[in-house]
Amino acid sequence: MKSSVSISYIAVVLIWSTTPLGIVWSSESVHPTMAVLLRMLIAVVLGLFVIYWQRIEFPWHKTALRLYAFSAMGIFGGMLLVYLAANYIASGTISLIFGLAPIISGVLAVKFLNEPKFSPVRKIALGISLIGLGIVFSNGLTVSLDAWPGYVFILFSVFFFCLSAVLVKTVKLQINPTATTVGALILTLPLFFLAWALMDGTLAYETWGQRAIYAILYLGVFGSFIGFVAYYFILQKLPASTVALITLMTPILALIIGAVFNQEEISMRLMLGAGSVMLGLGLYHFGERGYHQKQAKLSTEGN
Repeated sequence: MKSSVSISYIAVVLIWSTTPLGIVWSSESVHPTMAVLLRMLIAVVLGLFVIYWQRIEFPWHKTALRLYAFSAMGIFGGMLLVYLAANYIASGTISLIFGLAPIISGVLAVKFLNEPKFSPVRKIALGISLIGLGIVFSNGLTVSLDAWPGYVFILFSVFFFCLSAVLVKTVKLQINPTATTVGALILTLPLFFLAWALMDGTLAYETWGQRAIYAILYLGVFGSFIGFVAYYFILQKLPASTVALITLMTPILALIIGAVFNQEEISMRLMLGAGSVMLGLGLYHFGERGYHQKQAKLSTEGN
């Protein structure tokens, strides 16, 4: 069991680190809307096969449909926009901005899940991360003013991803993660097809490059299916703090992978922004525990 957890953990780190570059490569010679549509089709076919093979319960009652719909919001809104963003900004930058997802989800959870408001430590963490994000934006816009649509797309992508994750928590239903994934993907397929029809509508497969095709296959099998199932597996087996380390590792790894395999530039300003974002994330994830321990100690000493 321990080896299975370790393998799944490493798999999630590697898949999340390489997915942004896969998105960039898959959109090189294939229109982004077609690339993401094909990716989701592959994941659905694979997911339905696994459900049939393992005889996984796949409900379609009202509560299940609500769960699928909330999950589909993050898949469609998040994925479509990140594919559009890939035409403007580097893969490492995409991963870095997506690393802010836990903090944004925390802000939305206060609103929709009535979770406690941010402590002073988490407010400081949010501020540090936003400063880092501003540095990253300024770096990209300094390099090219044409990059600004990519930053708009990726910010809305992260927002839809986080909103979906928070709304999913409002649905009280015990269900296999594979069923949730496939149900959500099935609901998104007509939306991805409509997006392709409206934004492209062509099937110029003769122009598709080999690297783009391989990237689509990789993202369909690993990025959209195996990675998701592995993530929920380790979420069940490991402490939340250990799982949270993934969001600290993947942006840095993605920056390195993008630089090595796609010749993406890593400037000093980008590294400074990345460092600020990582510092904010680390403080957000692990500073809260120290803050509460200090408050408890002060309370004990006061009594």
